[in-house]
This record gives sequence, C-alpha cells and structure tokens, in this order.
Amino acid sequence: MNDMTPVSPCFLPRYARENVPRYTSYPPATKFHDGVGDPDWANWLETLPSSPSLSLYVHIPFCRAMCWYCGCNTTIPNKDSRIARYLEALHLEIDRKAATSPVAGNVQSIHFGGGSPDMLSPERFAALMGRLRDQFNISSTAQISVELDPRGLTPALAESMARCGVNRASLGVQDLSDEVQRLIHRIQPQQTVSAAVHNLRAAGINAINMDIMYGLPAQTVERVRHTARRVAELQPDRLAVFGYAHVPWFKKHQKAIPEDRLPDSEQRFAQMQAASSVLTSSGYQPVGMDHFAQHSDGLSAAVRAGTLRRNFQGYTDDNYDALIGLGASAISDTKRGFAQNIVDPWRYADAILAGESAIARGVQRTEQDIRIGQLIETLMCQFELPLESVFQMKLGRVANRDMFELWNDGLVEIDEGMLSVTELGRPYVRSIATRLDPAFAAKERLHSQAV
Repeated sequence: MNDMTPVSPCFLPRYARENVPRYTSYPPATKFHDGVGDPDWANWLETLPSSPSLSLYVHIPFCRAMCWYCGCNTTIPNKDSRIARYLEALHLEIDRKAATSPVAGNVQSIHFGGGSPDMLSPERFAALMGRLRDQFNISSTAQISVELDPRGLTPALAESMARCGVNRASLGVQDLSDEVQRLIHRIQPQQTVSAAVHNLRAAGINAINMDIMYGLPAQTVERVRHTARRVAELQPDRLAVFGYAHVPWFKKHQKAIPEDRLPDSEQRFAQMQAASSVLTSSGYQPVGMDHFAQHSDGLSAAVRAGTLRRNFQGYTDDNYDALIGLGASAISDTKRGFAQNIVDPWRYADAILAGESAIARGVQRTEQDIRIGQLIETLMCQFELPLESVFQMKLGRVANRDMFELWNDGLVEIDEGMLSVTELGRPYVRSIATRLDPAFAAKERLHSQAV
C-alpha cells in the first residue's frame, strides 16, 4: 500500500470515509435541476422502441410514525382527507401518464414504494391497482412488488394485495435489538417480522425481500450478526444491507438520533462485513455491493447472466426501456434522461388537481453521460470493465494518477485487458466509480459516506 495503513483488516480509511454518490442514476440526483419538464419527457418517450418494455413506480408518501433514521420522502398525515386528496391526484396522474405513454408499451414490473403503502386500506389499494390495470397494458407475468412496514401488515391487507396481483413484498427490518429500536423510534419485535412473513406467505405472496441496516445508534457487530441470523432463518429470497446515512441537515428528524451513540467508520465497516459473512454462510449469493439473494432468485440469475442493473430501487433484474414514476417525488427514467415529480405530497396534489405538471426537476443525459453511466453501472453490477472502454472515454483521472492509486492500494487489478475490482475493493466500489466520473467533486454534505 502507498501512504495508507489500515486500522483493521480490509478497512481503508481513505476510501471508507469518502462522501460519494450511490450511483443509482447517472448523472446522480444531485445534478437534477428545474429546467426539465413535460416536453422533455414527451421527447424522450419518442426515442423508445416501437413496443417498449415499461416499468411503473408508484410512491405512497405516508407513514403512521416517523422512524428517525429514515431518508425516504414521507410524511405523517394528520387527516384521512389528506390521504384521500393525494390518491385523487395520483389517479389523475396515472390517467395522464398512460395517455402520453407508448400505446404498444407492455408493463413488465410495478413497484409500490414509500413511505409505507400499507397505510392504504385494502379498498384503496385495490382501487389504485384497478386504475393501473385500466390505463396500462400490464403483462400477465408482471412482477408486482410492494414495500411494507411489518407493523402495519394485517392478514386482510396481505390477502387484498395478493388478489390484486402482488407477488413480491419487501419488509423493512433494520435491526432487532431493543435498544437500537428505541433509539431509532421503530419498535418492531422479531415476532412482528415473523408474523408479517407468515401473513404474506399465507396469502400466496411467496417472494419476499428484507432490508437490514448497519451504522445505527448503539449497533454493535454482534447485534448486526444477530439480526442477520434471524432474518436469514426466515428464508427471504433477497436481502439488502444498507448503511445508515446520517444527514440531519437534510432530514431534520434525524436530529433526534444521538450522534454520540453512532458507530465510527471502522465500526461501520466491521458491521457491514459481519452481516455479509452471516448471509453468505447462510447460503445467500452476494449481488453487487449490498444485496444478497438465494441461488434460485432472479437477482442471482441476473448476476450469472451479466444482466444485473441498478436504479433508484437499488439492484434489479428489471430490463425496462422506460420507468414511469407516479406520485410525489417519483422519478421517471429513460435512456435520455430523468424527470422527478414534486417532492412535497401536498404541493404535488395541488398541481395535479389544478391541471399542472407534476414534474419539478430532472436532467437530460448527453451522449457522454450515457456512455459514462453505462460504464459505472457495469462496474457496480459486474465489478469489471474492458480497459479499452475506460480509456476510450478519455477519462484523464482514471488514465493517470487515480488508476495507479487504485491498483497500488489493491482495489483493482488489470489483466488481459480487463479492469477488475478485487475482493478488497468491492466494499469501496462507489469510491472506485467516482474515478470514472469526470463530473464528480467531493462535497461533505452532498453525498453519503462510502461505507
């Protein structure tokens, strides 16, 4: 190694502490601006194939209580009438987006995110799903997934979602320690998680994802191991292990998190590695930098086939031509650019009901953006790139000093024309990706910590 002495095996402070994008899009969302609107989205749709594969993302921005670690776009509605008004606007946006989408488009995937879609009653969820089926051509084999808070999932809601065609559910677990749960304002005993899994499977929703976190207040390596073991015993198809991003200047409710109880960067790294070790020893295949899947799952198949992708939901096997975002803060995506709706749910509803555009900002991708985005996505999904493609982009930072430092620090290796991320480098793949990004400039309060 050059001038860095690791504090512990595989912990490289220089890279672990970097503030870098998550690269769920390129350009990253920090580059979005208010110069994008409906005409741009319409133009981008015209560049799609004649019978495009479509994906829908539907945002439900409501929770019963705020979890203090949360980085999602969500709110606590104080009146049911607010939810009703939001849903009225959402139904109208579905109508408008469907009317401007390719007639021959075939929806292969629908994802309900939040917030917590379980805030909706079975009747409201069924009405929303019915509106989507009325307006879009949804494949009979479409994957319809929903993010759920285990505390709000009743047998009736699970059964209603199954009748509506939901065939995959994602449960937020985070941590099973009583102390950690108190400090993040999310009391969720293991029995609650187990009951949610039972309710889903009893209703016929057998494809289950779970999210756990590291870097939370009062977390220790053993507590992370315990959570990973317990969730693995429930045998979900997929697991995601996310690092808590402490950004109280951006998410004000995070000020309730006691900063003196947060683990430092070396402890975070050890927790991440502990979760990974437990899950791989339990038979899960690593997928990208923070996902794990059973061998039979579609994500594992995508890894083997080299077709894994990355978008705003993380790693995916969804091979869409266009992602249509519906609801407050939802992001629409084509090869040509990104368009994000108004973030505030009440302002979003006002705009839609007044006949105005929902789009607040976005970014059009240049040909250079498209090429760089493809390189970064390939790196983060497959952990290797043809070296020629890197140098063809004339990325001076990579071609000179940074390339040598990555190699000298053991994060990458070069062999037979391929740039490959080493086992040592995989936890730092976001940092490696910044060396492919000529527009990246490190800013402490703009991006989250790499590990």
